[in-house]
This record gives sequence, structure tokens and C-alpha cells, in this order.
Amino acid sequence: MSLFAAVRSAARVGPARLVAGMRVNAASSPTRSARLALPTNATRAFSVSSARLGSGSSDQALSAKLQEELQYEKKELEAQDATPEFLKTFTEQGVWAIEDVRGNDEVTLKRKFGDENIRLMFSIADVGPEEEFENENEEDEDESTSGPLPIRVSASITKSSGPGAMNIDMMVSDGAFTVENISFYEDATVGTSLTADADWTRRGLYIGPQFETLDLSVQDAFDAFIAERGINESVAFFIPEYAAHKEQQEYFKWLGKVKNFIDL
Repeated sequence: MSLFAAVRSAARVGPARLVAGMRVNAASSPTRSARLALPTNATRAFSVSSARLGSGSSDQALSAKLQEELQYEKKELEAQDATPEFLKTFTEQGVWAIEDVRGNDEVTLKRKFGDENIRLMFSIADVGPEEEFENENEEDEDESTSGPLPIRVSASITKSSGPGAMNIDMMVSDGAFTVENISFYEDATVGTSLTADADWTRRGLYIGPQFETLDLSVQDAFDAFIAERGINESVAFFIPEYAAHKEQQEYFKWLGKVKNFIDL
């Protein structure tokens, strides 16, 4: 488990954080009210000078809370290596190139395999805390298992020797990929373009059957095809770690930007 994941799953003594992209509701998050509630004495303490920030009486209290979070996250980031060991190991393998734009939600991995161009895309919005899952075994009704939320990964494969694009929709968790769907587009631009027009066109096209409905021998053949192209256990462990690493960095920058805006 990465440091960030460990920090997120442990009980925090410092200010609590709501992870960006966390998909939980108030009922499933017992600490949400604690995160949002402000002590009445804190509100009174800031009421005299609240006019200095924006036009609301709550501005300075919010700014103070954001500053607490900034200080906490800064300490966590400073305690980590500038380039984590898992990232060094992955880049030293020289198989995949990482395309990561600061401030962007999505990360892209690219590589060439023969005459094929392969692209993997995933989003840090899928990063979340560990969830508990009910055990369906009747003999262990009181037991439950927990694990990180799976991350959705979209792969596209094109060939320089011919037209078309194969897209593979997968979920990754616990060091393994689970294929959900494999689609094929005769026009590679339609299959790989990230524009709204291309997305709209794809919505009207047949995307193929659900992977689990295919004959098992066909599923096994596809699994071997995918693994041979380097979409394997190593990448399956890397993606969640990198997503958590980037999410923490983006969250820290988000805190600073929001605080600066509140303080105007």
C-alpha cells in the first residue's frame, strides 16, 4: 500500500479530508458532518474581521480550515520522495511512456508493440478509500472484506499497417485487469479521438458483446493477446498507485487555489 493510501485509510489526528472524486453519500460517510461542521465559537471569533475576505461571514473560518488542510498535506508530501520508488521502477523498465498534464484529471500510458500503437487511459476521479464488501458465504455472515475501489481503464490499439481501432474497456484492482468490453471501429479516428464529436459518433455504433458472454476459450485468447502487449500485472499494480500519487498532488494544488480565491 502506498503512503497516501495508508494515510487515507488510517484514523487521522489532523484535519480530515474529503478525497476528490470520492463517491460516497452522507449516510455512508460517518465523518462528513465532522468535516463540514464549524464550532460556534470559531464562527464568533472570526465574525469581527470577516469583511476583510469576500463578503461572507464564513469566509475566514473556511480559509482557516483550508490552511489547516494545506499544512497537513504539505507535511505528507514533504515526507515522501520527490519520485516514489514505484514510479522509478516503472519508468526504468522503459516499456510505457507516461503522459501526465498537471491539472488534468486523466493520465495516459503509451507504447509501441510491433506496428501497433497502444494507449491506456485512466482517471484519478476513480481514486477513493477502501470499501467494505459483504461476504456472500452464509457460513461467514458476520465477516466482510475490504479493498480499494477499482479504477476504470480504457485501452486503444491501432496499427500503422491498416485502418481501424480496437478499444478495450477494463477495470483494474488487486493487481489484475478485468475486461468488460471489446469494441472495434473501422475508422481509427472515431475510435481514438477524445473530441465530443467522436464520442457522440461512438455512442451510436455497435460496441460488441459483453466480454463475459463470450465463449471461455475466446476470453482466454483475448486475455493472452492483452497480456502479451504489456497490459499485465505490473501495470495493474502501477495504475492505482500512480492515480493515488497524482490525486494527492492535485488535491494539494486545489486546496491552495481555492484558498487564494476565498482570500481575495
